[in-house]
Amino acid sequence: MTTSFRRAALAACVALPAIAGAQAPSVPAAPAVTVPQPATTLPLKLAPRPTTPAITAADLMTRVYIFADDSMMGRESGTIGNVRGTDYLARELARLGLRPAGENGTFYQTIPFKRRSLDPKSVVKVGDAVLANGADWAVIPGTTPPAGALPAVFGGTLGDNSPRIADADARGKLVVYRVLPTGLALLQDPTAFPASRAAVGLIGLDRYIGYLSAPSTIVDDPAKVTPLGASVVIFSQGAVGRLFAAGITPSVGTPGATVSFDVRSMLEPIAVPSRNVVAVLPGADEQLKGEYVAIGAHNDHVGYSMPPVDHDSVRIFNHVVRPGGAEDDAKTATDAQAAEVNARLGAWRVAHPKAARQDSIANGADDDASGSMTVLEIAERMATAAARPKRSILFVWHNGEEKGLLGSEYYTDHSTVPRESIVAQLNMDMVGRGHPWDVTGATKEGAPLRGGPGYLQLVGSRRLSTELGDLIEQANRDGRIGLTFDYGMDANEHPMNIYCRSDHYQYARYGIPVTFFTTGGHSDYHQVTDEPQYLDYPHMARIATLVTDVASRIANLDHRLVIDKVKPDPRATCQQ
Repeated sequence: MTTSFRRAALAACVALPAIAGAQAPSVPAAPAVTVPQPATTLPLKLAPRPTTPAITAADLMTRVYIFADDSMMGRESGTIGNVRGTDYLARELARLGLRPAGENGTFYQTIPFKRRSLDPKSVVKVGDAVLANGADWAVIPGTTPPAGALPAVFGGTLGDNSPRIADADARGKLVVYRVLPTGLALLQDPTAFPASRAAVGLIGLDRYIGYLSAPSTIVDDPAKVTPLGASVVIFSQGAVGRLFAAGITPSVGTPGATVSFDVRSMLEPIAVPSRNVVAVLPGADEQLKGEYVAIGAHNDHVGYSMPPVDHDSVRIFNHVVRPGGAEDDAKTATDAQAAEVNARLGAWRVAHPKAARQDSIANGADDDASGSMTVLEIAERMATAAARPKRSILFVWHNGEEKGLLGSEYYTDHSTVPRESIVAQLNMDMVGRGHPWDVTGATKEGAPLRGGPGYLQLVGSRRLSTELGDLIEQANRDGRIGLTFDYGMDANEHPMNIYCRSDHYQYARYGIPVTFFTTGGHSDYHQVTDEPQYLDYPHMARIATLVTDVASRIANLDHRLVIDKVKPDPRATCQQ
């Protein structure tokens, strides 16, 4: 699942019009752990074994251990590790006899990723004072302020009901806004800003300046539109006293200093390709095989970092202090938590005296090797079945999900089958956990959610089509699969905004009914501790069985799924 807003989504919310701008808050701290840790009996490494046509836990284990191996180097988009992962997918699809549905007769759709960085000679001045790049200012990726001098003016506050500057007073100026957390969504709404401005400045977002100053990956796609135009600069609180007279609180229309910009971006292709992997199982019905049921997951993760850290220390610390993993990365341990961590780590060391190891690779076993390999297992099951469904099945492994749903956005903007022919999309992202030991999310009110026997979260299943949600419930009952559905994360206005944070939404924005299948979060989310040995493969097999049945039912309907809810604007803000 794409990383928490705190780490990356400010860039996404401006560069990706369909992604929500609301911050995903941390999962509330769980009470003292009372649920015993599930036994970790699986090995660190597993020799590959041949897979079978049936959906089995053994097949899924084999696949995940391959896809989340250290040799894949964390599968970050634009790295050789991700290429190795997508090569593995393509080899398996060819072996299974599925039809390539990428570009030029291949299984690949290459995304035009480029690396954007700021020319180190770039300068921003307030009067004669030079502001420090990466400390006092940063630009939103994909935007560049116009060269030359602009007079600053205070435009108001985003996120409350106070007045904002009129178009006539903003003409040709750098319009500076204070941004409250409640105003982040407005960064996707071009109508919130006067059309006559020369550039937009934002204050109150200091925590993003370092992140946005680093080189970034963007999609060089003319179809992408930056809502605020080409000129968005973030200024630190420290720079505000230079922009406006020190010691005053500017009101709307308060004139500021003259700001001079000489900012240049460097854009170059990434060294290795980033690829969606796409395959089709043709339908059996001549009249319906031109329609598609899409099944998807994302093939990328977050790579690796140096220096290495102690694996067991990180896992125990996060479980006690940061039950949401990266969602909780700002949390620090209380004295009581630190004591608990030390006690648990000491007990672990006594019980496992030779297990200590250094780790630097985020293998992404649950996020999203679990989803990717479940899709591959479903593909093998359907490709080898005695009978094919009436409609075609479209399998897509999206790239760049962790960088802001970039691969799924690109695919739905440039689909390799007619977009209007896709009747539904079933997305799996993190389907390998869901134990009672895991804090899987939170209710809308903030109470922690935990997994349990047969646990599965469903998100979005009735947001466009009531029929789709009912069909999934029926398939679970009829097949006696016995999964227990948790809709807690699907609540309207849920602050974690999960509906907008994985690849299914890029289909839903075009009015395609979707369902997001996930076992939820946990303390290993986006950590080096997300490894194959901690997944529940029999549980994954049950989920694979359900999704296979759901896809087949949709594909064999005598009608397209009935859409009985309002379709969204594909370029509007996604807000759950």
